[in-house]
Amino acid sequence: MRTQIATLGEFGLIDRLTKSIRLTNETSLKGVGDDAAVLDLGTKKTLVTTDLLLEGIHFDLTYVPLKHLGYKAAVVNFSDIYAMNGRPQQITVSIAISKRFSVEDLEAFYDGIKFACETYGVDLVGGDTSSSMTGFAISITCIGIADGDKIVYRDGAKPTDLLCVSGDLGAAYMGLQLLVREKKVFNGKQQGEVQPDFAGREYLLERQLKPEARKDIVALFAANDILPTSMIDISDGLSSETLHLCKQSNVGCRIFEDRIPIDYQTAAMAETFNMNVTTAALNGGEDYELLFTVPLQMHEKVSLLNGIHIIGHITKPTFGCNLVTRDSQELKLRAQGWNII
Repeated sequence: MRTQIATLGEFGLIDRLTKSIRLTNETSLKGVGDDAAVLDLGTKKTLVTTDLLLEGIHFDLTYVPLKHLGYKAAVVNFSDIYAMNGRPQQITVSIAISKRFSVEDLEAFYDGIKFACETYGVDLVGGDTSSSMTGFAISITCIGIADGDKIVYRDGAKPTDLLCVSGDLGAAYMGLQLLVREKKVFNGKQQGEVQPDFAGREYLLERQLKPEARKDIVALFAANDILPTSMIDISDGLSSETLHLCKQSNVGCRIFEDRIPIDYQTAAMAETFNMNVTTAALNGGEDYELLFTVPLQMHEKVSLLNGIHIIGHITKPTFGCNLVTRDSQELKLRAQGWNII
């Protein structure tokens, strides 16, 4: 009997495919199940992560400039390394392209990658190219380093730990909704008849098209002698990532709706689309902020850090994972990540 992938979803599929994998080499410290693999190759530990981006699934070239795509493709990999409290050092870039792309198109894409590497101090050290019958496919592997006693995994959260997040949430998702809306308007008009209306929405577009990895937050941890007990970057949405942390750490949590950081443009755009802004923050994804936990006794220290928000706390697993709404109701957190349809 054949099982449809949609019945498992993204995370169920990953569990199904990897549950029987066993690490056999002494140098393999951590495999599938975190933001990056960890290898023991000397005094420093090596972090390795990879991402696959497919045209029509992860990006739409109707509204994504190729230079921005290159920048974003690199940065989302850097984010995985920072989510382990590490430092990205090298990337390899492999692409599959169809004949509709010109040399100039690919130069623009690589200009974005090179700009990201220059910005974050990362070396582009190799890759591969191939032809494609279906469009543009991108695979990037990022290699980073970290001190062995400073690596932060997803499985270290303890009951009473504070649950914290950097930056604000939901803006990337609302930026995507704006781009999709303008594409529909554009497709419904004659060429040249209408121009996209992005006035006053620049922050949303930047969060979607040119996200940044939180290198500054990792530096902030080091400067203030803070070592999170667990951490993950927010690529699939706050709800999904919180559930990842709780599952790996075997704990529950409470997130307070009124403490979730949301930018004004995000709230305004959600109102325009008649959407619940909390839903956008919980399930939108692509924010690439850092979600992490710290011991309760660090409350005062963490509260004073610019750009860090305490949004809840960790509980015993028997309490489950819940959102406390503004009117004090408790709702069960549900993952709304990527799925194959």
